[in-house]
Amino acid sequence: MLLQILVSGFVLGCVYGLIALGYSLIYKSSGLMNFVQGDVLTLGAFLGYTFYSLLGLPYWVALILTVLTAFVFGLLMEKFVIRKLLSKSVLAIYIVLATIAIQYILQNAIQAIWSTKMLNYPQIFPVPSVSVAGVMVQSESIFCIVMSFVCMAGLQFFMKYTRFGTAMRAAAMDAKAAQACGINTSLSTGVSWGIAAGMAALAGILLGPIYGVFIMLGSTIGRKGFAGAIMGGYGNMYGAIVGGILLGLVETLVAGYLSSTYKDMIAYALLLLFLFVKPTGIFNERAITE
Repeated sequence: MLLQILVSGFVLGCVYGLIALGYSLIYKSSGLMNFVQGDVLTLGAFLGYTFYSLLGLPYWVALILTVLTAFVFGLLMEKFVIRKLLSKSVLAIYIVLATIAIQYILQNAIQAIWSTKMLNYPQIFPVPSVSVAGVMVQSESIFCIVMSFVCMAGLQFFMKYTRFGTAMRAAAMDAKAAQACGINTSLSTGVSWGIAAGMAALAGILLGPIYGVFIMLGSTIGRKGFAGAIMGGYGNMYGAIVGGILLGLVETLVAGYLSSTYKDMIAYALLLLFLFVKPTGIFNERAITE
């Protein structure tokens, strides 16, 4: 039973980690916060279901189309909402409020398009489950874990070792200085929001086949992903995955050995503990200060 719980916690933690990656990426590249991530996950799950189950496209094609659609959504959201507000020199809290407003608009739009019924993916992989140390694990769960670590490593490499990633970090630290150096700060910020949305949608299409697709799928996961990002070290790509996995394991262990009634309480209590004892997170990432 313990191994089964650990596997479930690891899968859930990887999904939290993907959401946390989006939060960290946006903050690392623009110094802003985005609370639409959880509902973009829901959008990704519904888009993936539509492409794969309703339109009959191959799963890989459905996955790529889902991520690209979400990328465009994130790009447009930054261009037509976030950037417009920033041009008015508003306080950072207004950006947070704007993303919360978009969150509720997106929830209602998803409900209007796909209804509130739970939808289930057809089988994705030829082998539905594999044995890991004597425990049968869904193929989709293993795929979810692998993709999470691939995304973590890929984003860390992109942000640290590529010219565009360096430009994104420079734009976040000092936009005016970055512009003076010839960096297109508008493009770098927009791309960071697009990538974050794509990551959330990827989490949705990975999680949908495991838990089913429903309207509130991403609401709780979005908050837990934010908590995981803080625990791992806000803005650190490795920390995002590690913090998400830690939170997922704690949650499933509490649900398995105590009661599911207390899993959220203890998960957020752990977040408070980190804020008091180690606010910079596991990887000691210090928040960008203005």
